[in-house]
Parts: sequence; structure tokens; C-alpha cells
Amino acid sequence: TAWRVLQLGGSELDAVERGCGQCEIDQCDGSVGYGGSPDESGETTLDAMIMDGDTMEVGAVADLRHVKNAIGVARKVIEYTKHTLLVGESASLFAVRMGFPYEDLTTEKSFSVYSKWLNRSCQPNYWKNVVPDSSKSCGPYKRPEKATYKEEQTSLQRSVHNHDTIGMVVIGGSGTVASGTSTNGAAHKIPGRVGDSPIAGAGSYADSTAGGAAATGDGDVMMRFLPSYQAVEYMRMGTDPAVACQKVISRIQKYAPKFFGAIICANTTGSYGAACNKIPGFTQFHFVVSNPSLSQPTEQVVDCI
Repeated sequence: TAWRVLQLGGSELDAVERGCGQCEIDQCDGSVGYGGSPDESGETTLDAMIMDGDTMEVGAVADLRHVKNAIGVARKVIEYTKHTLLVGESASLFAVRMGFPYEDLTTEKSFSVYSKWLNRSCQPNYWKNVVPDSSKSCGPYKRPEKATYKEEQTSLQRSVHNHDTIGMVVIGGSGTVASGTSTNGAAHKIPGRVGDSPIAGAGSYADSTAGGAAATGDGDVMMRFLPSYQAVEYMRMGTDPAVACQKVISRIQKYAPKFFGAIICANTTGSYGAACNKIPGFTQFHFVVSNPSLSQPTEQVVDCI
């Protein structure tokens, strides 16, 4: 969809918005758009961002509720406000003022996922150091009377597919770079949680003088390293996109060797690459490329490092 927008004369931002928006409609992987990744209260909330690499403007929404087209709302933040990021119910009110319909994002499928999670004693979840024991029971949780901050022995056994993101980098014929992301975040997240996706430099980054990047995976870990910004800076220094991606993954590995994540990188000449962290169940990363030398969008695969 994004490639078709470019071919029909649309702008790079148009391509990112329409491409990510198509994934929201299709509910890609169950990890993008409505009806997926319910939070602890059973509600689906959305995060998205879009970035213009010519002006360095960013529009983003986080914890967006009751509005399906998150990337579309993010675009309106650029066009109609002097802000960068709007959050929560206030972002939803902004969206309604911009003409987006206010609707339920829950589906039978997302309610079923939520119900099964409740029946598994709310496992897995994102709490630690609380009472009752979050590894065995549902909340409501609170701080223990005597705070003992022992490191949790049980790591969160999340499926590597329980959350993901559509991330996109678009490079136009004139060299303009745009990027964007859209996601419904981590399944069973604590309400109010925002991951890397809507954060400029974390979820994605675009700079028409260097290139663009977009990340996916465990946003709580990855956002601490601003991986997309770092990858673009490596490319600015002349690093090949594939190597730039690998260097970013290696930096995170030092602190979180078992993190689930991947990043795509593309520079202004149209060279591209990707890298991912190798963990059980996730040894390769698949991404799709469209460019003038390919007759159709083509799936590419890299081995994780």
C-alpha cells in the first residue's frame, strides 16, 4: 500500500500513514490496530508515531483509546498542533475533534484472550516486588509493608509474538525520508504503559540527510537505548545500514542479552538492512522491501545475532 501511494505521486508521509494504516485495518499479527493485545483491564489501546525527515517534525499518540486509526491521528498532531505527543483519553478527544470516529476497540477475539489470561491467574504479567505474589495470582497489587527489593528470579516468559509493531521507513525519489510505527503494545500490559513505538528515536527515526530506522520487539527494554536514533547516527557516519542495525542490537545485548527485538535501517541512497537479537524461538527476522529494482514487494530474511 505504501509503495502504491508513492507510485501514484503521494508524499513520503502519505506513504507511511497509508501503509501503517493498512496494517491497522488488517489487524496485522494481532499486534497492530484494534482487537488485539488487551491490557490488564481487557482494553485495547494504541500507540503510533510518524516522522518527517525533512522538517524533523514528529506526530505521535500513546495510550490512544476508542479510535482505530492511530497513525492517522499521529499525522494530525503534526498538521494541526505545535505538539509532538498526545496521550490517553485526551488524545482520543483530539482525534474526535479531527473527525475520527469514537468506537469500541474490543472484539470477541481480544475479549477471549483477556478471559483466558484471567483464568491463568493473570499469567504472565508485568508486575514485580508486590503483594500478592504477581507470579501466582491476580491483583490488585500493592507495595509490601516492608520493601525487600530482591531481583525477581522468574523472567517473564512472554511469547515472542505477544506483541510487535508495524514499522516503516520510506525514502522518496528526491531523497526525502519519512518513518512511522503503529502498535497495540504488549498484551496484558499495565494500563497506562507506553512502549517504544510512539517515542521519536526509539520506535522510529527519520532524517533526510542520513536515513531512517524503525524498531520492533520488547519496547520496555529497547526504548531505553533510542535504537532508531542510534542507527541513523551510525548511518550518518557512513556505516552500512545492515552494520548500523547490528551495532544497535549489540549495544542492547550487553545489558539485556535475552531481549526480543529487531530493527530495520535504510540510508538515503536506498541501501537497507536489518538485525535482530537471537533468542529461543526467534532466530530470524523477516521484513519486506519495495524499490524500483524489484517488480513487487519482496520479503527479506536476516539471521539474528
